[in-house]
Amino acid sequence: MEKMQELVENTELTPHSTLYILNSENEVVASNNEHFRSILFEDILSVDKISLTNGLKTNINGNDVIVQKKGLEQAEGWSIVSIIPVHELTTDMNDIKRISIVAGIGIILSMIILGYLLLNNLTRPVMGLVADMRKIGERDMGFRVKVRSTNEVGVLAYAINSMIDKMEEMTRNMFNTQARLYESELSKKQAEFSALQNQINPHFLYNTLNCISSIGLEYGSKEIAQITSCMSKIFRYSIKNDDLVLISEEIESIKAYMNIISIRYEDKFSMEVNVDETLLEMKTPKMILQPIVENSVYHGLESMDAGGHLSVNGSIDANGDICFRVSDSGRGICEELLETIKAKLNREDSERAENSVAGKSIGLSNINNRIKLLFGEDYGVEIESRIGQGTTVFVKIPSL
Repeated sequence: MEKMQELVENTELTPHSTLYILNSENEVVASNNEHFRSILFEDILSVDKISLTNGLKTNINGNDVIVQKKGLEQAEGWSIVSIIPVHELTTDMNDIKRISIVAGIGIILSMIILGYLLLNNLTRPVMGLVADMRKIGERDMGFRVKVRSTNEVGVLAYAINSMIDKMEEMTRNMFNTQARLYESELSKKQAEFSALQNQINPHFLYNTLNCISSIGLEYGSKEIAQITSCMSKIFRYSIKNDDLVLISEEIESIKAYMNIISIRYEDKFSMEVNVDETLLEMKTPKMILQPIVENSVYHGLESMDAGGHLSVNGSIDANGDICFRVSDSGRGICEELLETIKAKLNREDSERAENSVAGKSIGLSNINNRIKLLFGEDYGVEIESRIGQGTTVFVKIPSL
């Protein structure tokens, strides 16, 4: 009995729990609570055996307790009965309960704050994007979408701005193309008007030049015959109705002009034409090189005593475009005048159109305007010159 009592008293239990060892007569043999020794709980032990084995909740002396009974295999009829207050069973759960409540409240607050931040970071840029798009819809062409974040909305804003830039560039290109078409049509109408206004009978002029040539030959003046023959070729070429002619025809016209100049100045300076044969069957606007050669003679070489040189070269560049170069070893152009000429060549389309309408575009400007109206801004005329070193004019047109 002492061993059993010692065993019961050394068992770890909650502070107010009681453990009983009962004999076959349900008498208390040992208990950790001396006040309850020899006390039988008939009303409790009379409950269904299975319920007691699984644990029965009841009230003893005003306290809710859990009563559980289990038989001892070593002693038939003997059993162990435990009575544990309910509140002591749940004592360890209170801390977990409090922690769970605090954690739940923290999670809820975190979710609310996170949701607010997510909604704010998402809806604010989206609403700003909608407002900016509304301004763009009102045709505020200089306006761009503000990039308020670096997320997907920011990427979308960048994409919209890029799209607007491309649209404006396309619009400008379209306006420039329409302006060039308008200028080209206007120039064509002006050319037709000028041709009608200044038209003379070409057959009469041809006959007159041929008559002069015959008279020169009759009187032994080969120079007059050559000049009139060359003039006839140049005039016949200049009044052709075609806007684009073979480069070979342009070169023949230049050679005829050079022949006239050689006779007039008595071979005062040398002239040469060096054009790739592959270019001869390609197309070029009519009369774009002759005015340049003429400028080189009268503004560059005429004032020289002797020893001047004039060359006309033509080739294909690395981009496949046709490039002509007219160079002379004349007196050159002063820097101030050269800048003025370059400024005229670099005028915008609107200024170019005004000059064309006003009839002020002559010489290099006229050639440059014609080329740009026909082929676009990537083509045209450039000029380089230095005092005492001569002048070089570059003409660039596409391969046709």
